[in-house]
Order: sequence, then structure tokens, then C-alpha cells
Amino acid sequence: MPLPELVLLAIDNEQVLQLFERALAAGSYHTAIARDRIALDKALQETSPALVIINQHFAQTDELDVTATLLERFPTLPVLLFLSQASIDVVKKALHIGVSDCLFPPLRIDDIKQTVENSLKRANKLGDWTRRQVKVTTALLQRRVDELQKMDMILEHIEDGVMILDDKNNILLVNAAMRRSFGLWQDDNVSGKPVLDVLPHPDLKAILQSQKQGITPLPHYEIEFDDGRVLTTQTAPVPGIGIAITMQDITYLKQIDRLKNEFINTVSHDLRSPLTSVLGYVELLERVGTINEQQREYIRRVHASVESITSLVNDLLELGRIESGFDIKNEVVHLDGILRFSLETLGGMISDKHLNLRLSLPEDIPPMRGNPIRLRQMLDNLLGNAIKYTPEGGDISIEMKAQSEQVILRLLDSGPGIPPSDQPHIFEKFYRAGNVPKGVGGSGLGLAIVKSIVDSHHGRIWVESLLGQGSTFTVVLPLTQKAIG
Repeated sequence: MPLPELVLLAIDNEQVLQLFERALAAGSYHTAIARDRIALDKALQETSPALVIINQHFAQTDELDVTATLLERFPTLPVLLFLSQASIDVVKKALHIGVSDCLFPPLRIDDIKQTVENSLKRANKLGDWTRRQVKVTTALLQRRVDELQKMDMILEHIEDGVMILDDKNNILLVNAAMRRSFGLWQDDNVSGKPVLDVLPHPDLKAILQSQKQGITPLPHYEIEFDDGRVLTTQTAPVPGIGIAITMQDITYLKQIDRLKNEFINTVSHDLRSPLTSVLGYVELLERVGTINEQQREYIRRVHASVESITSLVNDLLELGRIESGFDIKNEVVHLDGILRFSLETLGGMISDKHLNLRLSLPEDIPPMRGNPIRLRQMLDNLLGNAIKYTPEGGDISIEMKAQSEQVILRLLDSGPGIPPSDQPHIFEKFYRAGNVPKGVGGSGLGLAIVKSIVDSHHGRIWVESLLGQGSTFTVVLPLTQKAIG
């Protein structure tokens, strides 16, 4: 059988107090009495009343001061206020501060019992609802905790490195694979620390600077370590948190690529001599006898084919030299000046196709260290591609600016655009987009050469393109570079 509920009577008028005691006794309630402020505080500390009945000017305080203080301390405790006389203003004020109900003369025992019973029922319903909500919320939180624990377990055991940073580039999470990549001990407490204080890698610094400056991110970055390891890195914004960085070890892919390049370079070099011989003998044919028109056409086709193959071999050898790094001779160069030379050289092609050229080239572009021959080759290839793929009367825009120790070059054309499925591959050797117009030749090595030149200068290049609306190539080169001469 449940114990009777305790009602605390904070009443300092003896006559009123006796009336409430009789009414509560008739309702089988236990009572505790507090005739002053000290007794009230003591009763609240030593007991757990289910309800408090307090008179308006308890302990001779002003109006509802004690009642308001009581409800601030115990906001879920039902409180009944006894008024010496009915007053609408006081009732409004009492209900505003959270009183459950008000009682005022004439008092009857049945009215007191009914008001107490109603207040306790409401309080119990509120308590039951609160407990249900707490239970539901606790269960939901527990599920979330379980999910987070599973996620932590997954992140700790996957082979890819994962790191989460806040919007100030402080570390929120770093998994075991990422720790191993950067030589961190498992028990190193790095949470909340600036990532560049913990992982002061120049490539990581360049990635974070690009994010901070709002430069369109590359699909993949590469981070190189002194021991020869190479990691490909991807970044993704996490709304409301910061950014997520993932890393994969691609050292073995780089080794395979190096072996492939060595093979291509060897074959290309060995092909060059016999091709030269074939071309020489073709040119001698007309000296040994009369040649008719059909024979002359065949000779012309052989000559054109040999020149095409020779050009391809030369491009391969050129690419091999760039990738090997043997011809890196760096000096202080003005990229804007090199761009102007390229435009002068290719100006005839631009005029022949009646292209509209828009050039945005500020006067304050600072110099950089680089190989002027290779940088000229990079610009010639990019401009040549734009001219080749832009239809007659089309538009080409070139923009260059300096920003945060970097030179940023953007080249926009109004060509056919590049299909989304082709965009990740256009910097690969021999790759040509599937929508190349008929009659537009090429070996598929031009952009591979451009990419290798940009990489050799520790820069980045990427493309943004929409079918039917043209393409935008963006090149970012550092003004100060590491280990390039």
C-alpha cells in the first residue's frame, strides 16, 4: 500500500493553519509545518513534500517573494497560494510565476481537499510525461552513443587515414592510420590542437591554405614524405563543423607509374633513329627516278605519318625529361611576361579563327622561381588547346593574379566542354575526351605535359567544364618554392 503523500504547510497564521491541517487529515495526507523562513528551508532540506501550501505574506515578506524564490529553487514542485482576500492582480501574478492554484476565503474543507487532489494529479501527470520523455531521450542518446562507438571502431580499423578539423583548423578527430602516416603515437593527445602545430607538413599547409582562400579544391592532392611514401588526399567540407581530410597510400601506384614511364622513354628513344632513317629514305625517292602523281601522294602520306609518329615520340621524350627532373634549371621569371610572348606567338592562330580574346593581366604580378622554357611550354599547350577547341568567332578569356604567395592563372574557352566522365582523366597520357570534334588532331600528351610541368614547380592544376559551355583550366603556382633550385 503506497504511503500517504506529504504536504508542507508554510503558514504563519494559526487559525488558517489549523483549518488546513484538518482538511488534509480528512484527505489522509501527511503534513509538515513551517511557521517561518528558517523552518521552511529546513523542511525542504529534510523532507520531500509532494505539494506546498503557502500563504501570501508568509514570514511577513512583500507580496509573493518567498513563493517566487521557492518556485525558482523547485520549478517542478506544485505550490498552492492562500490569499487573505480575492485579488485578480495577485492571482495573475501568482499564476505568472508558476503557482499551481490559488485558495482564498471563504474556505471549506472539501474545497481544500479537491484543490490539493487536482494539483497533485496534474503534478503526477507532468512527472509521468517528463519521465517518459527522459526515457525516450536517454534511449535515443544511447543509440547515438552506440553508433558513435561503432563509427569510432570503423575509423580506427580502416586502412585510410581520416582526420576531422574544426573551422579554425584545430584537430577534432584523427584515426590510427593517419597517426601512423605522420608518425604520431596512439596515446598522443592532439585533440583541440592546431593541426599545423601537430603535423607541420608543407603539403598539408598548402591544402589548408587553399581551403582558407576559397580556391576551388582539387579532387585529389598528393602529400610526399621524405621516406618516399606518397599519399593522395581528399578534402570535404562538413557543414557546421569544419573539414574532413582522408588519405590513401599510393606509393605502389607511383612506383608502377615510374616503371611505365621508364619503359615508354626507352621505347621512344629507340624508335627515334629508325624513324629518322625512314624519313630520310622517303625524301630520297624522288632523286632515283621519275615518280607519278599516285606515287607522290603515297610518299606524302608516308611522310606525314612518319612526322606524326616522330612528333609523338618527341612529346614522349619531352615528357620523360620533365618527369625525371633532369632539365630543371630555375631562375627568377615573370610569368606575365612569358604569357605575353606566348600570345604573340599564337596571335596568328587567334586571328585566323576570329576569336575574341579577353586578357586580365594586372601590372603588379610578382616574379617567381621557375624554368622559363617549361613554363612557356605549359602556356603554349594550354593556349593552343583553347584555340584548337574553340569554334570560329568564339571567346577565350585569360586571367592572372597574385594571391597569398601564389600566382593563379585561369584560362576560359567557349569550346564544346568536357564530359564529366572524362574530366578526371584528361591529364593522363594519351587520353582524349570522347567528344573531340572531327578533324581536331592530337596525341593526348599535351595536357599530360602541362600537368608534369605544373607538378615540377610544386603547383596544382584542375579543370571545370560544362558540356556545350566551354572549359576553365586553373593553374596555381607558388611564388616561393621548395627544392627546385
